Amino acid sequence: MTITFLGTGTSQGIPVIGSDHPVCLSDDPRDTRLRVSVLIEWDQYHYVIDCGPDFRAQMLGTLSRKRTPSGDLVSLDGILFTHEHADHVAGLDDIRPFVFRQGAISIYAHRRVLTTLKERFDYIFATENRYPGAPSVSTHEVLNNESLSLGEMEVIPIEGYHGKLQVFGYRFDKIAYLTDIKTIASEELKKLQGLDILVINALRYEEHYTHLNVAEALELIKQIQPKKTYFTHISHHMGFHAEVEAKLPDNVHLAYDGLTLTIP
Repeated sequence: MTITFLGTGTSQGIPVIGSDHPVCLSDDPRDTRLRVSVLIEWDQYHYVIDCGPDFRAQMLGTLSRKRTPSGDLVSLDGILFTHEHADHVAGLDDIRPFVFRQGAISIYAHRRVLTTLKERFDYIFATENRYPGAPSVSTHEVLNNESLSLGEMEVIPIEGYHGKLQVFGYRFDKIAYLTDIKTIASEELKKLQGLDILVINALRYEEHYTHLNVAEALELIKQIQPKKTYFTHISHHMGFHAEVEAKLPDNVHLAYDGLTLTIP
């Protein structure tokens, strides 16, 4: 199984438009971050978590087992959504090339998120007078404490809160992906035991009202005790990748766009 970080940035991405912040001017490619998303692959399956405004760019040149000579992803089995904020859903229209090749794409989300998608992308969900070029989807409601069967994989939803907004993370075997969380119940932490890789948001060092900061994320890591952790959903206020990475514990790292991790 592999996990590829398609984007590791916060809602504005890095560099922020018009910003003269030093991180936004960095020459280190690890300091350039698209909006947050990952590609999970095993056997012949390819699933993406979240589909933000950078989705098209992320699909071009993706490091995938099933790819064109240029590296583009050519097959997509489905999209799992964490929540409905624009940096996680705004790229949904760009699934069209996959739909034209293979038919409707399966999407998985909380009922609230599916309702929001139907409002924002009404033409995708229309049943009458459909525009011929509109993409099509097959919807699947995600419920807490009910696992998903994706291929032969049992995927476990993990519920957290982004401020007051409910969000889902997902556990694929020994990998778990949590983004945009601020709090998580002890019952949900029990679902995260025995991980090889934990991916979790850490926005910056300073406290934030809806996102974990570094100290809060490190405290959760102590409770979960994964073998390795990678931070994502990173703001330019976090600092330079190289400098922050050097300060973190040995088993904790900053993810960066294009990073691919493999577990047996």
